Amino acid sequence: MSIPALAGGGESLLLLVIAQLIVIISLARVGGWIFARCGQPQVVGEIITGLLLGPSCLGRLAPELLQQFFLAEQTGPVLQVLGNLGLVFLMFIVGLEFDFTHLKCLGRTAATVATAGMVLPFGLGALLASAVHGSIAMEVSRPGFVLFVATALSITAIPILGRIMMEFGLTRTPLGVLTISAAAVDDALGWILLAAVSAAVRGDFELLPVLRMLGLTLAFVAVVFLVIRPLFRYWADRVMTRHEGALPLGPFSVVIVLVLASAAATNLIGVFSIFGPFVLGAALSDQRVIQQAIRSRLEEFVTAFFLPVFFTYTGLRTDIGLLDSTDLWLICGLVVFAAVAGKTLGCGLAARLCGMSWRDSASVAVMMNTRALMGLIAINIGRDLGVVPDAVFSMMLLMAIVTTIMTAPLLRQLVPSTAVAICADR
Repeated sequence: MSIPALAGGGESLLLLVIAQLIVIISLARVGGWIFARCGQPQVVGEIITGLLLGPSCLGRLAPELLQQFFLAEQTGPVLQVLGNLGLVFLMFIVGLEFDFTHLKCLGRTAATVATAGMVLPFGLGALLASAVHGSIAMEVSRPGFVLFVATALSITAIPILGRIMMEFGLTRTPLGVLTISAAAVDDALGWILLAAVSAAVRGDFELLPVLRMLGLTLAFVAVVFLVIRPLFRYWADRVMTRHEGALPLGPFSVVIVLVLASAAATNLIGVFSIFGPFVLGAALSDQRVIQQAIRSRLEEFVTAFFLPVFFTYTGLRTDIGLLDSTDLWLICGLVVFAAVAGKTLGCGLAARLCGMSWRDSASVAVMMNTRALMGLIAINIGRDLGVVPDAVFSMMLLMAIVTTIMTAPLLRQLVPSTAVAICADR
């Protein structure tokens, strides 16, 4: 199969990008459907589809096709930008879903579970990364490598966890409220940690540049919560009243501009673009009416169009074949073990110490172990910053897949068939 040359200018490039998107989105939907039929979240199928289209599979079966079609030099940046734009809007949606009312119900227990679920896997990840740096990552910064590996192991994927909980009917049960609250705290701590780590790496671990980035980041958060949030609330109330709960094109465009501006702000600060939209979404998470209107316009398109591009581009950057020795596979196994042991033991024991039963504690631990999308975002940032080598990137991707695939089957064995709702009337 030969791909038309791109010498014809913009139309030829557009044709190739369109062809790539048709294949990516179609196969992502098929992969998601297959894994959903197997009782797994659709996102797992989308990630696997990306791996199959990359050098790990297609690159071995038809290397010329991969090189000419998916790895064409001109289209790589296009797919990368589309995937990153998808993450910008996804993190805004994740922020909108951050429900602070959960913390009023079970704040202390949730905070305890979240903290233990961050500290233990972070510590294990840091120890493991320090031990293997000399053998698999000598060419990159040791502090940056250690911090990014540890951070990727400590994050929980709250969007995927939310979908799994909906499938199991847990969203309004005591178990579900506790877990989603802990995951929300975990995510907030994780993104703050990731922002701090990114600032440290970009500042070359020099004190003044790092403090400057962190100071500007805190100032950005303060402006969003103390200035933009009240102004947005006043504006949104008027818009939703005037249009009877609908969000017309003009106001929706204002929201899009705000999301992009928040991404640009944190990018200029030197953290990373997706942190700004997350903060903006979290600041607006209590505006329920306009939140629903925004999500109804934005969420499905982001999920159907942008995220498959992100997953596929991640797969195109991943070559499992780089793990070409027993030692590398052993290290990969240790990465998965540290991720699973750190998160499940930390969260499970914390839940048990807070008075939950062993079964419920195990259920919390299993759900908090879900990495998927958030882990992928963290390792992509680390790779873009040059502190996560290709082989380690492959290991971390496998860790994200394994920890996500584990969740649903284990949860079916642990969760009781009936549950009582909590906080329904609060």
